[in-house]
Amino acid sequence: MTVHLIKLAAGSTGLESTLRWQKTLLQRNKGTALDGKLHHITRMMPRRVDDILDGGSLYWVMTGQVLMRQPIIGIDEIQTDEGRKCCLIFEPDPTLVVPALRKPFQGWRYLEPKDAPRDLDGAPDAEDLPIRAELAELGLL
Repeated sequence: MTVHLIKLAAGSTGLESTLRWQKTLLQRNKGTALDGKLHHITRMMPRRVDDILDGGSLYWVMTGQVLMRQPIIGIDEIQTDEGRKCCLIFEPDPTLVVPALRKPFQGWRYLEPKDAPRDLDGAPDAEDLPIRAELAELGLL
């Protein structure tokens, strides 16, 4: 049964800054095994990996609101200087969602599909994302 993850975009000042960070990450991943994909390293490995990989997405919380999601396409355990970590691999193209308020929390949490914010109608063009992000942050979308 599909389940999603929800995570704070730590250090983000909103959708536009998160998208800029992800663009930088895509550039760094060129020529690596993650070429064309995004990743995020987190301390804890989910127990429900199969459920997440069965159509789950990573929902991002920015400035106290869930604003977008990205399909998770892989979950790997990696070894770092700090020990074993979880590497979430997700699609680079975001889907904006109807903004939903969310209080701060640490790490990631499971998000059941019934509790996930619905996608905004229509897929915005890349040039529309900054204005839509600003409207969402103002609570107008």
